[in-house]
Amino acid sequence: MLDSVSLDYLRAFVAVAREGSFTAAAHSLGRAQSAISQTIANLEGQLGLLLFDRTEKRPQLSQRGRSLLPDAEQIVIAADRLKAKARRLAEGLEPELSVVVDVMLPQGRLIKALTTFSEAFPDTPIRLHIEALGAVAELVLNGQCRIGVTGTLPILPEGLGAERLFGVEMATVAAPQMLMARHDGPVPLDYAQQHIQIVLTDRSTLTRDRDFGVQSERTWRVGDLGAKLALLQAGLGWGHMPLAMVREDLAAGRLRRLELEGPGPGILPMRAIFPISRLPGPAGRHFLDDLVRAGA
Repeated sequence: MLDSVSLDYLRAFVAVAREGSFTAAAHSLGRAQSAISQTIANLEGQLGLLLFDRTEKRPQLSQRGRSLLPDAEQIVIAADRLKAKARRLAEGLEPELSVVVDVMLPQGRLIKALTTFSEAFPDTPIRLHIEALGAVAELVLNGQCRIGVTGTLPILPEGLGAERLFGVEMATVAAPQMLMARHDGPVPLDYAQQHIQIVLTDRSTLTRDRDFGVQSERTWRVGDLGAKLALLQAGLGWGHMPLAMVREDLAAGRLRRLELEGPGPGILPMRAIFPISRLPGPAGRHFLDDLVRAGA
């Protein structure tokens, strides 16, 4: 008998419990009140127990009905999610958004975009990676991520398409106790080359042993932007950082902004990258648009 309990029966049970009456449940489900009453009676017959006490004007959940209600609600919710997911798949929506973003992307902007995305696609899981240099493109090329957002990779590998999103303002900084920070006026490049530059390590095979933005003959390499910031704050070297990440340090005097002779770090162009043969789907497109809007 229990094998014949249908989702329709459980949906009616949940609706009556939520709405407090057969009439209100019928209205919420777009059905006749008599049909809802019969459905509940059939369900009670199949389960072999009463779900509602009908001695009062409005039906009241019985003790057994209250015990079964959470399970019925979970089944209905799971069925609704299944239908919604199937509908999204039929419409071409990605079952999961796998994305890798450049470590130079300001975290505040990323968090705002993810918050907006989660509200628009609450049932679409996100797999997020944060990498630098060639590692961003590498994860897209090997299929581990559907979309990448890169700023530190000036050369686009074959097979990838790109779309410019926005620019990230960069700043050259050093701790105030460093001699470079005390220099009057623009710092000559040959002078900067005598001091340690803190740079990110390229963990990818795609661009290994190729330097981007390295101007000093003396370097310390770290694999994490947070570690780079800590070394800069400690006065162990100078380096280029996203202005958004060091703005508070500059205001508090923990770091000082430097101007190097010649071209500076300027604006780092952030680009979306993806396989040419597999353009971003609806979820990916929405995420990229959210990133752009997050800086407005």
